[in-house]
Amino acid sequence: MIDSIKKALLTGVGLAAMSKEKIEEWAKNFAQEAKLAEGEGKKFVEDILKQTEEARKNAEEQVSNFTRKALDKLGLHTRAEYDELKKRVEDLEKKLEEREGQ
Repeated sequence: MIDSIKKALLTGVGLAAMSKEKIEEWAKNFAQEAKLAEGEGKKFVEDILKQTEEARKNAEEQVSNFTRKALDKLGLHTRAEYDELKKRVEDLEKKLEEREGQ
């Protein structure tokens, strides 16, 4: 039953968006209200924290993939690509100035 409750809670984005401290506090309160043994309560809290971190990483990855695809479709470039091109232009300008100074 506890597994079913954990899975139901983790399907919501709200839990993944909560801070680690808030999740831990919520899980401890839930474990106390569910009258879990101390060991079960600690395991429940650890499981919730682990699954929440996994959900958070998964959400970040999905947002990153979505953003990357949107940028590609729009023909836009990432900041890293912009910075790389900027550095290449600066390097070329520097070489050109050196040649002109000779």
